[in-house]
Amino acid sequence: MSKEEQKVPLSSPEGNETDSQPNEAPSEAAGGGATLSATLERMKRHASEGDEAPAASLRFRDILGGDYLWALVRHQLWVIMLVVLITTAYIGVRYQCQQDMIDISQLEKDLIDAKFQALSSSSNLTRMCRQSNVLDLLNANSDSLLHISQQPPYIIEVGGEK
Repeated sequence: MSKEEQKVPLSSPEGNETDSQPNEAPSEAAGGGATLSATLERMKRHASEGDEAPAASLRFRDILGGDYLWALVRHQLWVIMLVVLITTAYIGVRYQCQQDMIDISQLEKDLIDAKFQALSSSSNLTRMCRQSNVLDLLNANSDSLLHISQQPPYIIEVGGEK
């Protein structure tokens, strides 16, 4: 490595050429202008981080081409992905909650219908078990061996009880 290359700083804080210009005049005076420019080019290549910030001047062509938008999105990609994930989860949970509410409403309607049907069946059974209805059914069936007793029931006394 020559003396001229050792005088040039290897990296500049901002990565622009203005920081290395004071060292340029002594190198050219010593006859090493070509090596200085090669060193500056190498520094530019190594100092570049690949992603440049959006230009200070906003042009209509950059907006239509997507350069400006991509520069903004590229730096916030993880945040955008997180927001999309949370939004998707929110929509999914809300949809599932609505489906559950519809199912609950349908089950409540089915329960009310089942209660009415049970009440109706119970009242029909009570109506059919009345003595008058049983007698009518026995009289309607002539093949039945059952008949109503003509005598009153017997009272059986047990031991000393009256």
